[in-house]
Amino acid sequence: MTQASPRVEILGAHRDRLGECPLWDTREQALYWIDSKARKVHRLRDGSHMEWATPSDVGSIALTRRGRIVLSVEDGFHLLFPVTGTTRRLAEVVHSGPSMRMNDGRTDRQGRFVAGSMVMGRHDKDGAYYRLERDGSATRLFGGIALANATCFSPDGRTLYHADSFSDEVSAVDYDPATGAVGVPRTLFNTRVHGSAPDGTTVDAEGNLWVALVQAGKVGCFTPEGQLLRLVDVPTPYPTCPCFGGPDLDVLYVTSISNSGNLMNSDHPDAGAVFAIHGLGVRGLPEVLFDDEALA
Repeated sequence: MTQASPRVEILGAHRDRLGECPLWDTREQALYWIDSKARKVHRLRDGSHMEWATPSDVGSIALTRRGRIVLSVEDGFHLLFPVTGTTRRLAEVVHSGPSMRMNDGRTDRQGRFVAGSMVMGRHDKDGAYYRLERDGSATRLFGGIALANATCFSPDGRTLYHADSFSDEVSAVDYDPATGAVGVPRTLFNTRVHGSAPDGTTVDAEGNLWVALVQAGKVGCFTPEGQLLRLVDVPTPYPTCPCFGGPDLDVLYVTSISNSGNLMNSDHPDAGAVFAIHGLGVRGLPEVLFDDEALA
């Protein structure tokens, strides 16, 4: 891996309360992301900014083949129609406990959206991972988590990575690309030694994991076995989630927090900004689109 000196760019004057889930659309050459607490989906394309409202706090999104956007929100999965700004619920998720919502998610290599849930105001492991299927139904994959994060897939699609941020652990699950069957989660590494719980995560073209170390103001690059390859400083107190984008998929975009509604809030002028980190010498993978061809 080339150890280039990165250059950090701040994208515009917009500041999110709880920025999350950046995604690069290679068709539009546009960056999408969300503000969970402001209940917004954002798009930046050619310097032009657009936003759409979501029906409740939004945990993650997926781009779709037909140009719509999948939302993971409080009660499950919804579909956002950007042309009209309207939404429609696809699949309800019945949570195992009170005060819960959907959180971090990623599309698998076959075009199905996998997202986990989270508890709010407590640490009970009532959360679970669910998969939104191509027909709009939801399948429960596994449970036993409190705060789902770090959701992403290995380049071959055979490993689902995830974290329970309250445990500080990044884990892996064997994932059958054809059937969608999952194995038993196994712990890979703990990020507390680097001063933070794990937050959002993406995988580069070499299969390494880029993990937002939200409490440390950094993004860490790790091998799938947990070996730290490098740390990249992000000039904000609480970076939340990275993705690779740009014309050559070699720019690392990172969202951040200004006020998450709990312990993470900052009056730093760049808190809540979206950052573009250039010159890392690393390329990402194109974002997989959710297969919504069968959905009305």
